[in-house]
Amino acid sequence: MSGKKNRLVTFGFVLSISLLACGVCVLLVSYHYSHLQFDLLNGICGEVVEQAPETREIISAALKEYIGGNSDSVAEENVLAALGYGTSDFFELTCGQNVLCAAVGSMTGSLLFIFTFMYRNKMEARRIRAVAEYLEQVNTGKAVVLSTYGEDDFSKLEDEIYKTVTFLYQTKNLAVRIKNDFAENLSNIAHQIKTPITAISLSVQMMKQNTVDKHVLCADCEAADLMAVRTMETEGFPGKHLDQVEKQLLRLTHLEEALLVLSRIDAGTLLLQKDKVDVFTLLVLAADNLQELFDSSCTSINIPDLGEMLVVADLDWTMEAVMNVMKNCMEHCPGGNLYCSYEQNPLYTEILIGDDGEGFAIEDIPHLFERFYRGKNASEGGIGIGLALAKEIIERENGTIRAKNKPDGGALFEICFYSH
Repeated sequence: MSGKKNRLVTFGFVLSISLLACGVCVLLVSYHYSHLQFDLLNGICGEVVEQAPETREIISAALKEYIGGNSDSVAEENVLAALGYGTSDFFELTCGQNVLCAAVGSMTGSLLFIFTFMYRNKMEARRIRAVAEYLEQVNTGKAVVLSTYGEDDFSKLEDEIYKTVTFLYQTKNLAVRIKNDFAENLSNIAHQIKTPITAISLSVQMMKQNTVDKHVLCADCEAADLMAVRTMETEGFPGKHLDQVEKQLLRLTHLEEALLVLSRIDAGTLLLQKDKVDVFTLLVLAADNLQELFDSSCTSINIPDLGEMLVVADLDWTMEAVMNVMKNCMEHCPGGNLYCSYEQNPLYTEILIGDDGEGFAIEDIPHLFERFYRGKNASEGGIGIGLALAKEIIERENGTIRAKNKPDGGALFEICFYSH
């Protein structure tokens, strides 16, 4: 109910009460005047009858004519005016009673108006107190659902307060969750960085120790030790450590790139284009970028051409997500086969990417898309970001991704891009 309408209702209520009071006062005054008329006529008629008893029947007939509504025929001239009397001569007789009736009526109306006004103020004070108590509960973290007392001027205010409080609670919970996620991600990052740094440090120490031993042996000029040094050099002992250092540095580089992408996603600064992309082209481009890895692991991939099927997505970033899914399948079935298929219906376009490996461990499936999670069968060099990154990209493009094991063995990823 709007404030204007509420004020009109209040005004109508007060006006009704006032009119009711006026009506009661009019009835009382009418009764009072009837009583005064009776007393006046009774006194006059009594005096006339007392002075002239024969006029009793005349007076009785005149009163019957007056009461019967035929007063116009009773007297055709103004007798009282002819005798020298006017209305003002009788006003003093009822002046005090008139003032008393007017005072009683005014006081009754004023009391009713004051009562209505105080009742309205009391109701407003109660509503204000309820809103204030609710805000106190919000400040102490004990807020419950805001109860409503009806529809009035405060209803809209209560609705807006409830919306604001709900939004603030959601914002608070989101901020807490982001803070916890940040702390968890920071811990995972530190753990992920620690592993390659430790490997690099050990490799460098081994190379330094090898160099020191070489100089000592050369200083002693012992033929046997010189032979051992040449043997280590022939076997590529320092080169092996250098390869390890290079491998760990490459892992750190991939970690850095993935973290930069995830930070852009979390900050909302990763802008994805909305273009029409052919699914077959998407899968072929992703497989071509991984061809070197497929060849080194002796893994084959089968992508059938099932006709043109378009999805609205960003080609580059969606290809990155598909590549991460393909790499995960390849790591779980080295030397095996990857299979891709896709189909389209009025609701969504579905892409299936699977392998013929051992599949996922049952306990790993609920956590596969968590950041930095590495399952039991994860590859040695993985950092646990690829699938999380793929999920973030696909979901930002109005899609979903989930993983499961095929009934006949092997892992299967289901990617759906919704049309609306």
